[in-house]
Amino acid sequence: MSDLTELNLAQVREGLRGKDFTSREITDAYLEAIDTSNAALNAYITVTHDKARAMADASDAKLASGEGGALEGVPLGIKDLFATEGVHTQACSHILDGFEPTYESTVTQNLWDDGAVMLGKLNMDEFAMGSSNETSYYGNVVNPWRRSGGDNAPLVPGGSSGGSASATAAHLCVAATGTDTGGSIRQPAALTGLVGIKPTYGRCSRWGIVAFASSLDQAGPLTRTVRDSAIMLNSMASPDPKDTTCVDMPVPDYEAALTGDVRGLKVGIPKEYRLDGMPDEIETLWQQGIDWLRSAGAEIKDVSLPHTKYALPAYYIVAPAEASSNLARYDGVRYGLRVPDDDVVAMYEKTRSEGFGPEVKRRVLIGTYVLSAGYYDAYYLRAQKVRTLIKRDFEQAFEDVDVLLTPATPSAAFAPGEITDPVHMYLNDIFTVTVNMAGLPGIAVPAGLDPKGLPLGLQLIGKAFDEETLFRTAGVLEEAADFTARPEKWW
Repeated sequence: MSDLTELNLAQVREGLRGKDFTSREITDAYLEAIDTSNAALNAYITVTHDKARAMADASDAKLASGEGGALEGVPLGIKDLFATEGVHTQACSHILDGFEPTYESTVTQNLWDDGAVMLGKLNMDEFAMGSSNETSYYGNVVNPWRRSGGDNAPLVPGGSSGGSASATAAHLCVAATGTDTGGSIRQPAALTGLVGIKPTYGRCSRWGIVAFASSLDQAGPLTRTVRDSAIMLNSMASPDPKDTTCVDMPVPDYEAALTGDVRGLKVGIPKEYRLDGMPDEIETLWQQGIDWLRSAGAEIKDVSLPHTKYALPAYYIVAPAEASSNLARYDGVRYGLRVPDDDVVAMYEKTRSEGFGPEVKRRVLIGTYVLSAGYYDAYYLRAQKVRTLIKRDFEQAFEDVDVLLTPATPSAAFAPGEITDPVHMYLNDIFTVTVNMAGLPGIAVPAGLDPKGLPLGLQLIGKAFDEETLFRTAGVLEEAADFTARPEKWW
């Protein structure tokens, strides 16, 4: 039998149901891989050995009796933003030291109800604030990919779901959960050669997910294939009365949507995404994606999203504003870190100063500023108006087309410390933030390599709650790209 960690999710599901191997066997294989490789990658911050084996044994008992859910026995990694009962949940922040929830997030509970096995909690940018996984209290996550040509410098896996991307790409889990506020699933997926989908806002419950920006955050999976992504989202998504922003709609069978047929589909190419100074390899890959879909029978149409240029600055007003409100609850009184002082105000100040990292402090200060008296109308209110215009742009474009095709990132993976200017770092989300601002679904699909042998991805953007068309198109794109490259193992 080949190495069990080489199997993708669909293959694992088939093998478990066919009794080719047990959940305990594949879980042990992944735990061994993590114990061997995690020190080099820093993808996991907590590995739940005993819990994983107990869950695997329970799944094997169900499978032996012909029972089991859609993910029965499948070992997964969970981003540290998801509350997991009795297990480390700290959003990779010092200020939540020692926090172990007494409850389970809706998304992870859905996964456990379907029989999935938890391998552990995955590293991430602190409070999901970052594009490179360099802001975690637990240190940088390392991308398993390396540049070709003898340059062995470590690279970032993207962020904030960098641990999820690195672990999945390095085969330290079958698949992983992530969250996406401005591109934090799609960007790391593109930088590590994975598939990552941000579903429509409200498709997955946010209950039990540590909040960054409540009107933008959305959970989704990082997987090795489009089919795996469809399988994962089917289990993660559900209505939830505990989350008033979660829609009360049935979840379609996303896997059934993978028909491989896009004949007659209208694909929009937004002209505003052709940026000055965009690397030639990004432009070439985008054109290749257009040609692939045209060859498959899709109709290509140019569209305009005129307010795209305002999306990034508007996002970096709205997101920090919501973050400053959400993070006000971390005060050292009820849970997590407390830096003692005789004066309660000084205790608040010392706890927050020591507990939050530089990027979180930066965004809290920006958010507090734009919400302050005299600036609310000038910044926050105006950004919300821009957000409405961005949403309207998409609505008008989708009157003529079914999906949009764009690049996923402006470049391939870069080295830690290579980008020191925060504004330059924010530009990594330039192709992804519009989707969050409009609440739409978007998926990144690996489609090629840059001249240094690093993965590049294409992004598809769909209509609200039309993930089925997104998956159908992504499946065709995946087949045409035939992306089989793997990072050369060094870890």
